[in-house]
Amino acid sequence: MNSPPAELRICVASSGLGHIARGVEAWAADLGSALASRGFDVLLCKGAGNSRSVIERVIPCRTRESAEARRWVERLPRWLGWRIGMGSPYEVEQTTFAWRLIGLLRRERVDILHVQDPLVALLVQRAHHLSWVPTRAILAHGTEEPLWFQRKIIHLQHLAPWHAAQAESAGVSRPTWTVIPNFIDVHTFRPGCATAIRRELAIPDDAFVVLAAAAIKRKHKRIDYLVDEIGRLICQRPQLPVYLVVAGGWSDDSDELIREGQQRLGDRVRFLVRFPRERMPELYRAADLFTLGSLKEMMPIALLEATASGLPCIIHSHPVMQWMIGPGGQAIDMRKSGELAATLATLYDFPDSRRALGSLARKHCEALFATDRVVKQIEEHYRVVAGVAG
Repeated sequence: MNSPPAELRICVASSGLGHIARGVEAWAADLGSALASRGFDVLLCKGAGNSRSVIERVIPCRTRESAEARRWVERLPRWLGWRIGMGSPYEVEQTTFAWRLIGLLRRERVDILHVQDPLVALLVQRAHHLSWVPTRAILAHGTEEPLWFQRKIIHLQHLAPWHAAQAESAGVSRPTWTVIPNFIDVHTFRPGCATAIRRELAIPDDAFVVLAAAAIKRKHKRIDYLVDEIGRLICQRPQLPVYLVVAGGWSDDSDELIREGQQRLGDRVRFLVRFPRERMPELYRAADLFTLGSLKEMMPIALLEATASGLPCIIHSHPVMQWMIGPGGQAIDMRKSGELAATLATLYDFPDSRRALGSLARKHCEALFATDRVVKQIEEHYRVVAGVAG
């Protein structure tokens, strides 16, 4: 890898970092750390919490969970709220974060802002156009923004080739856009055995553990579908020692989902709300298989964590997720009841095939998504955006 250009100053930012546990926040923390370890002059800006390292800066904002953010949304007419970046609690969070972030970018003379919060990217882009900041913003597009919004962004990073192809076919692609995937530390997330955490969770050593790492909600993540399929499998094969573990952030319907899941599955389910990310590698090593219930994803970090950990992955047949797991799992039609239950039963019956899929998942992840490989692409893109010769 070329040495980082000394004249470039980078800021990685996430308004949710410090109070939200999602893939977006994990991406920001991982990227900031990876750049710093490679000698970049980098700042990592977060919307809440405390600075835990010399590169971190806390940018206080009205967080999406706060009463203030909800009041702003309720008080503003709907037609006005979305126009001024106050149409939802998450928009309030991004807007109030961006206001203060712009001041920091100006004071610190930052060259590149890299962010997955779409409104933050747009507001900093506008500030740069008005010569308020020297900073060029790159939006890593991980939040399913519509094409009409994407076309506003000058420097957009698609996370998967399929997303870039969709934009190009719609005629909204720009020559300043690129495709660079998310990455994962394959040394931290690696295959292994973790019996201690099974005992901590009161899961038998001989259990067949199916892990899902996703926000605990119905919409999009479809945790209710996973519960239904595990329940179906238990009814069909009551002697099969299957356990479902769901680790993810809280949402408005999480409490109801957890109650329903416990009523349906009893002792066969564990919900781990806001499980510490530093313990996730251990949790993956305690599982036998990974699955997501979502029908579409941008590029979930959890799926990279699972493949790096050598877990076979069962996902819906969507081009992005199929590309991510490569030969290391199975793509099925999760719109059909019983499909996941049947697939899990087959993989339980053939442990050698399951282990072979896990090995292929790991090799595929190492080849395409390992930190060194992807961060090199990011560095090269920074040079292009900033106009710095390599």
